[in-house]
Amino acid sequence: MFDIATVAVILAIMLTLYRAIKGPTIYDRVLAGNAIGTKAVVILVLIGFVYGRPHFLDLALVYTLINFIATIAFLKYREMGRLD
Repeated sequence: MFDIATVAVILAIMLTLYRAIKGPTIYDRVLAGNAIGTKAVVILVLIGFVYGRPHFLDLALVYTLINFIATIAFLKYREMGRLD
């Protein structure tokens, strides 16, 4: 079951990577990067579940927050030209 879920998530990452490279606007590329980060968190949670390591969930939560904050900061910088 883990193998099927991992392959499905990796396939989704590849499709999203295509969107990140081919996206017509910068916003499509940023959204694709955010989606890739979210899928990486899903893989991290799956690994933590399979190997019985609950502290991987804490790492996944921190990575999710960093991914979200970085996306918001980049988009604000892109729109305003500064972060203050």
